[in-house]
Amino acid sequence: MVRVFVDADSCPVKSEIVSICQEYEVGAVFVSSTAHHITVPDMFLQVTVDSDKEAADLYILNHTKRGDCCVTQDHALASILLPKGVSVLSPRGIVYREETIMQLLDARYLSQKERRKGGKTKGPKAFTEEDRMRFCHQLTRILSKEEGI
Repeated sequence: MVRVFVDADSCPVKSEIVSICQEYEVGAVFVSSTAHHITVPDMFLQVTVDSDKEAADLYILNHTKRGDCCVTQDHALASILLPKGVSVLSPRGIVYREETIMQLLDARYLSQKERRKGGKTKGPKAFTEEDRMRFCHQLTRILSKEEGI
């Protein structure tokens, strides 16, 4: 049975995940740290982990299996989940792929390196309604494919 794991601390599409998972009768696991309070419907699992930097990522990594889906903005987590056969989707509706994940990791590394030197880098663009619609389309596509529809 497919499950959707959500790196929930700063996820802007939690309500959309709830709606789509209900529609496809797919279980979801919302993972957040003790530093963030989230509320999800009783039919879904809510897991609270320590506020350590990688605690949510480690929980997701240790509990996902082939065929599951994960919603995360974390490129490093995505790069570890993809070889496990987990579909990984950003809240902006970008489907992470093994063929392109290294480019994203390289760009992240270069930005971090620039910031450590005291330089400035661009932050993320504002989340848009188009991002939300793209996300809904992609999650629906992933779950309908997994369900054989």
